Amino acid sequence: MKVVLLAESFLPHMNGVTHSLLQVLRHLERRGHEALVVAPRSGPIDHTLYGARSVLLPSVPLPSYPDVRVTLATAHRLSAVMRQHRADVVHLASPFVLGWRGVLAAESLAIPSVAVYQTDIPSYAERYGVPGAAPALTRHLGRLHRRATLTLAPSSSAVERLESVGVDRLRIWRRGVDTDRFSPRRRSVRWRRDIATDGEILVGYVGRLAPEKQVEDLRAIADLPGVRLVVIGDGPSRPALERMLPSARFTGFLGGDDLARAMASLDVFVHPGESETFCQTIQESLASGVPVVATGRGGPLDLVQNSVNGWLYRPGDLAELRERVRDLTGDHAKRRAFAERARESVAGRGWDRLGDELIAHYEEASELARPGAPMTAARTRPRASTTDASDSARPPRWRRYVAVGDSLTEGLCDDSRMPPGQYRGWADRLGLLLALSSTGGEPVRSANLAVRSRRIDDAVHVQLPAAEALGADLVSVLIGANDLVGRRADPLVLAERLRDAIARIRSTGCDVLLVTPFLPPRPAAKLFERRFAVFNEALRELSAERGAMLLDVDAQPALTALDRWAEDRVHLNAAGHRGLAYAAANVLGVPHAEALGALESAVHEPDDESRATIIGDLEWWRTHAAPWVVRRARGRTAGDGLGPKRPVLSPVLLPPVRDLGVRDGA
Repeated sequence: MKVVLLAESFLPHMNGVTHSLLQVLRHLERRGHEALVVAPRSGPIDHTLYGARSVLLPSVPLPSYPDVRVTLATAHRLSAVMRQHRADVVHLASPFVLGWRGVLAAESLAIPSVAVYQTDIPSYAERYGVPGAAPALTRHLGRLHRRATLTLAPSSSAVERLESVGVDRLRIWRRGVDTDRFSPRRRSVRWRRDIATDGEILVGYVGRLAPEKQVEDLRAIADLPGVRLVVIGDGPSRPALERMLPSARFTGFLGGDDLARAMASLDVFVHPGESETFCQTIQESLASGVPVVATGRGGPLDLVQNSVNGWLYRPGDLAELRERVRDLTGDHAKRRAFAERARESVAGRGWDRLGDELIAHYEEASELARPGAPMTAARTRPRASTTDASDSARPPRWRRYVAVGDSLTEGLCDDSRMPPGQYRGWADRLGLLLALSSTGGEPVRSANLAVRSRRIDDAVHVQLPAAEALGADLVSVLIGANDLVGRRADPLVLAERLRDAIARIRSTGCDVLLVTPFLPPRPAAKLFERRFAVFNEALRELSAERGAMLLDVDAQPALTALDRWAEDRVHLNAAGHRGLAYAAANVLGVPHAEALGALESAVHEPDDESRATIIGDLEWWRTHAAPWVVRRARGRTAGDGLGPKRPVLSPVLLPPVRDLGVRDGA
């Protein structure tokens, strides 16, 4: 196969795009393919191209970032290069300017193109102080990727970003990692002594020093006692960062074995950037056996497992960043346990495997571009990499699912395609997903023991024992919000009550999915934020201690965005319940859960659902707040006199097509 690879940036400037491109070139050479690199000329190249030829085009530096260069080559010039190489496929590496002309050139020659999305350029524009340009850049991004034959995205968040601008021929293609180079055995006592002269714990960042990386957020941890902050990398922000972080050790750019040695010698790796589509340095840190603290947005969501190989913190919450780092630096045993799991989490992600997947994507693009080949939505939905455990080909094994909780699990306000007075809810939707993904054998049955207004004591003393009596092999637990908003609630005491009950049901062999309770993003909710944060932290520890699975809602802000709430402002609407169901399914390993979620969202009218959640303050007070106040004054709750929604296990039946969210004629 003859491949033309177009890169917006290339050697001698080393970044994530350049690094992955070099790995692709090496793999293509190993597999006997012929490669040609087309990139901006920006200086002498002293790195092997693994047998590939190169065409380096005249370029100009970006004024605010001279390491990045822009080439003004025309589509006509690029089509001539492709024709001369007799290209079978065009690979567009992080396309934007050169990539746009490249996709047009490939289109004119009927050559299939594979666009690899790696850089969130609109977000970068905002970081560089030109937020007004972001909408136009986003439109351009969508237009470019829609014209490519196939787009490869590195993470589930990147898939969602591209789908939001109308890109539909999407596949997930993760990044590989050199597990021989990045390894715990590279840890160097000498390097550590040079950096930590007083034997401090080493907390480090590795990457480009530029505004989009938000390295300045590291000031939140720079003064932690007994900690030495290490900043590895270079870039335009370095002078300002050195002034801002005077106690930190700046090493400058490191590459190759020097970088691997430094990475493995850290105790904790921190990455604060919120614009990462993947974040290769996180993966290299995990391969080096170093636990990670990263922001809960973008690529890190697919790499960092809370309370397993690291921590995710709420984007922009520097107080939580500090607490997460302090948690690991202050607990040697926990840090060591996280380090062991870190290395395990990247097993099977070598570049050879990822390179073969890429070649398979080239072949698929060639098939899609074949004259007369259909390009239907069913054929082009996102497909996860085989290295992603959450999208394993093995269906979930559970046959008796029981939901435990309060009004959220009962499904209050999710009346989507339901008779008056009845609700679906995320747990019932999850049961349906488990049934749809099963492959014969015993039918999937479910029960929903949730009752509105119930508290942790009810879950502990009534619902969980009932689930055990039903012989559940999977129980979901979302409880605690009603307790946490009460007077003088102690979140640690509440979590301790739940701990023993979870231990009891786990001892029966039943699997447990814990879901962290959450608040609507409204000013009044700030009164209880601290309680929820402490309780959810305890749940994370509980899940790790008892071997429970965890849906950490705090780490996925989109699940609780303002448009996910019903008009009563305290319960989720149908869109919110859908999102929670698919997030839970993803944690449980339901095959292609994210793709199925995107497909169902596509057949709903988000504008209609959003409008249904908006009412005026006066109407809200009359309809929702006043009745609640009256009940409280009388010592009553909305759940008084009500029993479980579905107290016995019953088969999960496939609903009519319209109830799956598909409109008539769709």
